[in-house]
Amino acid sequence: MTIIIRPIEKADEPEWRRLWTAYLTFYETSVAEDVYQTTFKRLLSGGEHEYRGFLAELDGKPVGLAHYLFHRHCWTIADTCYLQDLYADPDIRGQGIGRALIEAVHVEATKVGSQYVYWTTAHDNETARKLYDRIGELTPFIEYLKMV
Repeated sequence: MTIIIRPIEKADEPEWRRLWTAYLTFYETSVAEDVYQTTFKRLLSGGEHEYRGFLAELDGKPVGLAHYLFHRHCWTIADTCYLQDLYADPDIRGQGIGRALIEAVHVEATKVGSQYVYWTTAHDNETARKLYDRIGELTPFIEYLKMV
């Protein structure tokens, strides 16, 4: 089986939507239709500080996605890379899809001079954390959120 990682394209919207919906469902959340539309437009915009995305294909079928963003950081001159969303269809997990998506984001971050790629996950997302523990470094930071 061949894994191909490529940028999201306009024709990918139905499969991207399927994958992102599954990702949101995993985290027991949903978004309104206008968020789907706006997010997809942002992924395609190519804007300097807009989100970008990759799809993972296995034998020609989209089976995973990654959304990432370059943003300014007060501690470095180069932008930092935030990997916001990472998802692989449950029936193909363990075949290297997540790792390939993370590595593709890492390559893009290297191209623009980022010092690192960072991401968060739920503390109880044990399946994903097994991968993350092998390829990344667990930081001592704890995330807080204050709703507005």
